Amino acid sequence: MSPQLDSVAVLSDVHGNLTAYRAVLEDIARRGISTVLNLGDVAGKGPRGSEAVALTRQRCQVTVRGNWDAFLDGPRDQLPEDVRWWHDELTAQDRAWLGALPGHHDLLISGRRVRLFHASSTDEFTRVHYHHSPEQFREMFRATPFTGDGPVPSVVGYGDIHDTYVEVEDGLTLFNAGSVGNPLDEPTAAYAILEGELGGADPAPFSLSFVRVPYDVEAEIAVARELGMAAADAYAIELRTAIYRGRHAELGLSVEGTDATAR
Repeated sequence: MSPQLDSVAVLSDVHGNLTAYRAVLEDIARRGISTVLNLGDVAGKGPRGSEAVALTRQRCQVTVRGNWDAFLDGPRDQLPEDVRWWHDELTAQDRAWLGALPGHHDLLISGRRVRLFHASSTDEFTRVHYHHSPEQFREMFRATPFTGDGPVPSVVGYGDIHDTYVEVEDGLTLFNAGSVGNPLDEPTAAYAILEGELGGADPAPFSLSFVRVPYDVEAEIAVARELGMAAADAYAIELRTAIYRGRHAELGLSVEGTDATAR
């Protein structure tokens, strides 16, 4: 009889969206998955970063540091004025915990070495988009000062770009877990599941899948407005349309035009 396969949930970019986060964690629990790994950007952009930090510390076995996690722990007077809202919403203990998170996490599953980080093998700030060069693809698997020395992974998972995808080339698998709280590919929360023999060094069945979880977008937007969150209109449009805020003006998107409840 084949050994029981283990399931590991990999999520990223909660961004203080507690409504989406709770929906995703409930879905993970319904599937009987107990191991949850978080690829960072727990806070920022959404209204309840402090509560998201508390829930992460309770439910995630490992959390790696995202770019927002790093700079929200920085000096307040060096942050842009609107970003200070998210800095101030966190406690000093929240910020210290986020800033001290590790840069990456490695695990072994079904004979495959998996490496997880927020953005790239360079650091948590260097972005690798869905459309990337062959060299950028290969760089994601290399040992660097950020990842440290060690065996080269055959599977790499990351977050940061809020866009789920998987690419397999020359025996290497690169995937993006998407975003729980601020998805930019479709307006439902996303996470990934790895399935195999956790800790197993020998080749065994392995699978990677994505899950989309609907949640109450309008309830989350209402919370942001009630709390007087910075950039609440841009946040509302992003959650409703999954279109990055830098393109809203170009596309003529307005918060009124995306509000289905007002039609």
